Amino acid sequence: MRAAGKVSARVLRDVAKMVQPGVTTLEIDQYAKERMDYYGGKSAFYNYHGFPGQICISVNDVIIHGIGSAFQRLVLGDIVSLDVGVSYEGYIGDNAMTVPAGGCSMDAQELLNVTETALKKGIQQAKKGNRISDISFAVQKWVESHGCSVVKEFVGHGVGKRLHEEPQVPNFVDGFKSPLLVPGMTIAIEPMVNAGNDALKILRDGWTTVTKDGSLSAHFEHTVLITDGEPEILTCPD
Repeated sequence: MRAAGKVSARVLRDVAKMVQPGVTTLEIDQYAKERMDYYGGKSAFYNYHGFPGQICISVNDVIIHGIGSAFQRLVLGDIVSLDVGVSYEGYIGDNAMTVPAGGCSMDAQELLNVTETALKKGIQQAKKGNRISDISFAVQKWVESHGCSVVKEFVGHGVGKRLHEEPQVPNFVDGFKSPLLVPGMTIAIEPMVNAGNDALKILRDGWTTVTKDGSLSAHFEHTVLITDGEPEILTCPD
């Protein structure tokens, strides 16, 4: 899992450098495959339940599951969520970040800051003896205190030999009995945060998920190992 996480993080780091005005999202997707091949991995997303992309590339009001397209060319001010899952030697590393194309508005940057900090708040709670709900509460409290909303239809998850494993890791407190965190668990913590309300809709391609009110959305994610002490972030490039 450490090796898979490192490869996935390196691919995400490399691909993020491609996010510039004038680049198409398909070019980004193709480059992601090149980098996975270079590091000896392969996409954990490609053809997963039929998903057609190597990674998810979600621009502006797209929350998740955006598909690379030759017809979508980035412009200055776009914010681009990159979700990269890499299978490496039988294990999967899953991570995401949202980056601006050449720069963005102050409001967009604030959304990125809130979402990335929410991920950090969640990771701080990923400790032995805590419950998943401690992660969920930390994320939700931070996001809502800044006037944003967490997406409720999609959640974080366990990750290991398969992309989506138990337990689910919501970014909100759902009121159900929450699993205990124990050493050895590897989970993907991934706040998906809307600048507006949490309502969403899925487009006709069956994948692309957008905010219903057209507001911006951001997404940050790490694969995290529960230990006897502090949580270990597995998706760090070095």
